[in-house]
Amino acid sequence: MAAGPPPAHPDVLVTSRPLDEYCALFGLTRARLAALPGPLLDCPGGAAGLAAEARELGCRVVAVDPAYALPLPVVADLALAARAAMAASMAARPWLHPSPRPYRPERYLRSWDRARRLFAADSAAHPQRYVAAALPRLPFADGAFALTLSGHLIFAYPEVFGPERQLAALTELVRVTSPDGEVRVQPLNDGHGHRCGHLDPLRYALGERRIASEIRRCPGPVDGRTLRVLVLRAADRRRRAARHLVM
Repeated sequence: MAAGPPPAHPDVLVTSRPLDEYCALFGLTRARLAALPGPLLDCPGGAAGLAAEARELGCRVVAVDPAYALPLPVVADLALAARAAMAASMAARPWLHPSPRPYRPERYLRSWDRARRLFAADSAAHPQRYVAAALPRLPFADGAFALTLSGHLIFAYPEVFGPERQLAALTELVRVTSPDGEVRVQPLNDGHGHRCGHLDPLRYALGERRIASEIRRCPGPVDGRTLRVLVLRAADRRRRAARHLVM
């Protein structure tokens, strides 16, 4: 009998981020999402509104999260707990949430409420778009996605993802992404704001696996603070493009 997905880690928040927050975090636009030539992978998807909202743009999203093995009401309860944790963090440590948000915390958290409702309705109506699985092993074919996003997981929880597991997870995200696409990972710090101290060795190890990486700096949507996004691609993409130009 095949084993099911690993259980959701109790310390990992099941967040409810809306589409606009995804665009801000990953340096994307709605137009870029609408123009994708293939599906987008959201890993982890949590209780986000991305799949429902992006579909209105013509973009197909597949969300992956170990929490999807749980009944939908349980996932909703986890999302409400994450909302409460975010509210407490914004009140206790406001310097960790320095306004890429053009409004007060209460309004920001209401955007999570709307995203959570969209998730609940969409996952009930289209359960095939919400896959119960967990990094570093995903049940998808090589190159299945035109764009892969991974937010608030791989570097945010170093107690869950140590260096070896980070490397395995990033390698797996590249595997399921088209050679002509890319993986975007954000943030590059943990929940206390501490940056990953071994990012350079990690990128070197990725290079040994023929994965190209760059740190892309995007201006924050309101206050201009720089957001750092790790962008990964299959390293031989440029060589294939060069051969195509010569032929």
